[in-house]
Amino acid sequence: MATKIRLQRQGRKARAIYHLVVTDSRVKRDGKYVERLGLINPNTNPRTIDVDFEAAVKWVKNGAEMSDTARTILSDLGVLLRKHLDGGVSKGALTQEQADAKFEAWKKERESKLNKAAQSESSAKQADAKKRFEAEIKVKEARAAEQAKKSQEASAPVVEVTNEEVAEESSENAE
Repeated sequence: MATKIRLQRQGRKARAIYHLVVTDSRVKRDGKYVERLGLINPNTNPRTIDVDFEAAVKWVKNGAEMSDTARTILSDLGVLLRKHLDGGVSKGALTQEQADAKFEAWKKERESKLNKAAQSESSAKQADAKKRFEAEIKVKEARAAEQAKKSQEASAPVVEVTNEEVAEESSENAE
């Protein structure tokens, strides 16, 4: 039986979730499966991926083909790296301790990259919020100044000046 690791769509319209499954390659997309490896929920931010790591490594070692999306997901989780390192151990190129140390170093590096990306995203959101707040303050101050100007014009007494008063003031200023 030719086995394949691929995604099986579940959920409702526009809110799909996917199961990562091992299935016979001849079965339709949402048909029967041999084993369910995990769940992928792209509706959350960041997407939620819950995969049985050991079972995925077992199926990849046994030669199950992967769809492109499944390969990307399993690669991000380190399943393909684990298979590669275990292959090196079986050939005698590495010891199991060296392989485990390399895998742990990769996991730490991956975790630091994810944390750094999350921090940069949150700092970008904070900077954007600060800019919007400052822009709102400027608009508020401009509106307050305009309102004060209007109220000052409305409360100022209206003085009518006749031509005679203007002539008297100009003659006084000339002296």
